[in-house]
Amino acid sequence: MGDVSTPSYEELRSTFHWELPAAFNLGVQACERHPRADPAILVTDGRIVTRTVSFGDLSDDSNRLANVLRGLGVVERDRVGIVLPQRPETAVAHIAIAKLGAIALPLSILFGPDALETRLRDADVRAVLGEGDPLERIGALGVDAPLVDVDRDLPRLLESASPSFVPVETGPDTPALLVYTSGTTGPPKGALHGHRVLAGHLPGFELSHDFFPRPDDRIWTPADWAWIGGLYDVLMPSLHHGRPVVAYSGGKFDPERAFDLIGRLDIRNVFMPATALRLMRRHDGGAPVELRTVGSGGETVGAETASWCEERLGARLNEFYGQTEANLLVGNSCAWEARQGSMGLPYPGHDVRLIDGEVCVRVEGDPVVFLGYWRDEEATAGKVRDGWLHTGDQAVEDGDGYLFFVGRDDDVISSAGHRIGPGEVEECLIRHPAVALAAVIGSPDAERGEVVKAFVVTTPGVERGEALATELQAFVRERLAAYEYPRSVAFVDALPMTVTGKIRRGELRRLDRADQG
Repeated sequence: MGDVSTPSYEELRSTFHWELPAAFNLGVQACERHPRADPAILVTDGRIVTRTVSFGDLSDDSNRLANVLRGLGVVERDRVGIVLPQRPETAVAHIAIAKLGAIALPLSILFGPDALETRLRDADVRAVLGEGDPLERIGALGVDAPLVDVDRDLPRLLESASPSFVPVETGPDTPALLVYTSGTTGPPKGALHGHRVLAGHLPGFELSHDFFPRPDDRIWTPADWAWIGGLYDVLMPSLHHGRPVVAYSGGKFDPERAFDLIGRLDIRNVFMPATALRLMRRHDGGAPVELRTVGSGGETVGAETASWCEERLGARLNEFYGQTEANLLVGNSCAWEARQGSMGLPYPGHDVRLIDGEVCVRVEGDPVVFLGYWRDEEATAGKVRDGWLHTGDQAVEDGDGYLFFVGRDDDVISSAGHRIGPGEVEECLIRHPAVALAAVIGSPDAERGEVVKAFVVTTPGVERGEALATELQAFVRERLAAYEYPRSVAFVDALPMTVTGKIRRGELRRLDRADQG
């Protein structure tokens, strides 16, 4: 528990209520409320801070970019793609798009051409901001929208644009953010959020980081700012509170570099996916560090790693739970005791209950809940029923309200913090001429939680073996994303099917367990 000055969970729940004004713009909330000279983003090369971006810089540059986008023909509710890593321009883009009343579409730089094309065409983008190779991949797709290279084009465009811009009048429910989440079958679905999404994340963010902000708080995450976790578990809430965010684009996660980065830059708060924490624990030879808070989400970290966090990093691990459609719903904080194996308690403001064992959240009055799936009323109706958003996650509850994760009632794969829908991987595999049928499951993995495993029925006459498995892995990796390719490929003569032709993934999981002994 916290010290005597820390309010209890019951006090926090009973005194909390949402206060969202009729006029609410998340871009204004993120950068227009703080002293202009205060640092907002600290850019690092992994050793030193190479650039400090102030809140004044964010304000002026986002105003300029809003004017640039308007000049390119972007108007309210148009979609603008952002294909950028952790860099100041990413934040500037999100803020500018919000001020313009348009809708931000964050996309990972790891996406291959197929993954990019599916999302860009479904969203019907009006412009795309990107860099280098990802932007070249988009250019090769023939997307009918202006492509702005933030290194080659943006400095010139910003220099010629006015730093004055009157933000469009938006309300909490005005669409602002479109994040694609892979489903269990078929193409990915776009989760549409309103400007209220920023406010909706604040209770969970503040409490998972033990009453953030505190003096000298400085936060970093290795998570991609294209995901709801990196974007709204770290970047936007921290800017809302006027505290600096560390931006580092160092490629693949390196645990030793993470230790060094935290120490060198005096980072006080981190959001670390479970896999990153496991890697840090396994390769614990790094420099001494002393953190104030450690948050993690996406998958269970485990008791041993949680204990290691407190002993080695100096902070209690606060795990939390949510999903793209409704994030940061349940979790932990110094305001209440942690219970081993538990997801925690519902954060104030969220009415979370178990309905037939499934984690559900009441939609009415909760700003973190999405507006619906992009142009897919049928999928939205399947997700939101009788006023409750159904997460698809099964849990049990103890006598004090703590929730314990049991499993998913769909087939989403959770791998190293990424949520992967098997449908998109399967559709990619069957485009290969050697593949007649394919099915994908999550296979247990000690480091990543799960890895993608593919069961493949080959076309007649094709030679099976390691060479073909490697070829299929590369085929998926090049077209979707590096984290989505099947790390294991099993060739089978047939796939287990229901009488209606659906893949029996439960049977495949049983086969996988048998293979692992």
